[in-house]
This record gives sequence, structure tokens and C-alpha cells, in this order.
Amino acid sequence: MQKRNNYTEIEDFLADESFQKWILLKVDEQGWEEWTLENRQRAKLVEDARLLLLAMKVPQKQLTETEIRNALSSTWKKIADRETSFQKSVISFNRGISRNWLFGAAAAILICFFSVWFYQKNNLSANDAVVSYKELIEENNEGLVEQTNNTEKSQIITLSDGSSVLLQPNSKLSYPKIFTGNERKVYLSGEGFFEISKNPKKPFFVYANEIVTRVVGTSFRIKAYPDQQDVEVLVRTGKVRVKPNDLLKEIKNEEVVLLPNQALRFTRKEMVFNKILNITEDQILTSSTRNIEQLSFEFTDIPVEQILKTIEQAYQVEIDYPKDKLQECRLTTSLSDQPLPEKLKIICKSLGNETNYEMNGNQIVITSLGCN
Repeated sequence: MQKRNNYTEIEDFLADESFQKWILLKVDEQGWEEWTLENRQRAKLVEDARLLLLAMKVPQKQLTETEIRNALSSTWKKIADRETSFQKSVISFNRGISRNWLFGAAAAILICFFSVWFYQKNNLSANDAVVSYKELIEENNEGLVEQTNNTEKSQIITLSDGSSVLLQPNSKLSYPKIFTGNERKVYLSGEGFFEISKNPKKPFFVYANEIVTRVVGTSFRIKAYPDQQDVEVLVRTGKVRVKPNDLLKEIKNEEVVLLPNQALRFTRKEMVFNKILNITEDQILTSSTRNIEQLSFEFTDIPVEQILKTIEQAYQVEIDYPKDKLQECRLTTSLSDQPLPEKLKIICKSLGNETNYEMNGNQIVITSLGCN
């Protein structure tokens, strides 16, 4: 980790695999975000490297490693020939400048090929996707509402049954205005943390790429971006059942049961299920864990102000409440297995004295005359 302290060129960052994962895959295994904040003198280098990686993120052609090696060899030869020719026709004063420019061009070409190769190894092309979000929506004949998160922050979505979904940036969720029949179905593209209202008579299904997740009442995270090679399901509380979508004919209809602190990773290219019995032993899962999956919602004689701050941190919402009237109030309660609206309802009921809440997106307003 200390070697990055000696990085002085853009190429240094681009050659670092952990930096590539942080930028392209949003996996910060080596604490790049914290390091960048602590080393602001290198902020320009980091930003230039980031922009260059992202600019070359979408390859137009699948390249084999042999093709890459041949292309690099040819590129170096052309640059060397050009520098030899150029040095004969310029004065010595300009020679150093031309050499720097040529080597800069060489580095840029090398970086381009390397980035394309790295991206192809870690992402799916459009042709690799087996089941798309669009296909899933078209299979459904209910009138669906689609919520898209184009912001840089999480968005909270409350469903008609009281369930809540914390939708991450660059993600979208389709769901019916009102759940009818004996099933509850929603469709995800991207990442969302689900807290499902308990109803054994109406199981809840999340359709995400090639997998279907079935629950009754529990909390879990699904990560299913269309251009990434893995689909992940991580369970926080309760029990989850995951199986392949019926649209898949290539694999048998196996079902995997997940308990708290367990996860499943479905590899889309190989169409293989990998069950993870302990998420703390998986580096990718632990590095992507969010506040809502880490914070405890078990409170014993805790000030209401602290409970509300925990909810704000977990759900990335803003809660407005009468601090002067609730500053002496304390609660003992368990909120671990409830969706956000239910958590707020329990808090208000416990406080009593005409305590109520209103929720508008990520804004929550609590009114109260104080605690009983």
C-alpha cells in the first residue's frame, strides 16, 4: 500500500490493479478513497488517471492477449523508428521535448490497450447478457411503475405493502402501484437493499437479470448491473431463496437457500451459482458493505436523537423533528427486521403524545408534543 506514496506520474496509477478496480468496478479494496483525501497534493494526478480510465471504458472489439501483445510490439517499433528519424532533423534544444512527447504518446497507447483488456476481463458486452431488464419487464403484463435513480445518492422507495427499497445510483426498479393476487413481484436493474414487509400468504419476488430471489419477510441486498459479470445476493436478516429465471434454458432449475450473513454470487458467463457461507471472508463483499448492512437497530435505553441519527446514516435520509421536545426521550426497541416505514411507525407509537411522521422521498418530518 505504501508504494502509492511514490507515484509521480499518471502511468503509475493506471498500472496499479487496485486503482483500476476502484475506478472501473467501484471496489475499494486498498482504501483509495481515504488515501486520496489524505494526499490532496496528488489529487490532480488521481483525477487525470480516473478520467483516462473512464474515457476508455467501453471497448468496440474483443481483443485476445496475443492481439494485445502484437499490437504493443508494433506500436513500440513505430515509435522507436519515428523518434530515430525525428532526432536527425531537429536541433538538440528540442530533442528532449520531442522524446518526452513521444514517450507520452507511447504510454497513452499502452494504457489504452491495457484498459481495454482489463475492462473486457471484468465486464460483459451487450451480447453476453443472457436475460435483460427489458426482457423481464416485457414478460410482465401488470401496469408497472419505474423508478430510476440518476442521482449520486441512494433513494428510498416505499412499496404499497409497506416494504422499502434503498435504490443505489445508476439503478432502476419497476413495481406495481398496488400488489394484487397471491404474489408480490418487482424488477431490478442495478443495486438495491430490500426490507420486505412480512406476509406469508404473499411471497415477495425480486427479478434481477438471470436470477429470481424469493422471500416472505427479511432484509437483503441484490447487486445486478447489466454490464457486470456477477450478480450478488447478500442476506442481512431472515431467509432468502434464489433460483435461475425460468427464461434460462441452459441451466437446471436449482434453488439456493441463504441465511443471515450468507451470500450468493452468480457468474453470468459460466452460469454458475457460488454460495458464500460467511460474507466476512469474501473481500469483494466486505469492501462493498454499506451502512445499512453494518449498523445495529437494537436499542436499549438509547436517546431518541441517537436512534434517528442511526436511521439517517443507514438510509441516507434527512429527518426533521422537534429536538427541544424529544431531547429527554429514550427508547428500548428492536428495529432490525422492519422496513423503514415500520421502523418510523414503531418509534412514533412508542413516543406517543400525538407523535406522527410524514415521508416524502428521502425527506422525513416527525411531529410530536414530546414523549409519554
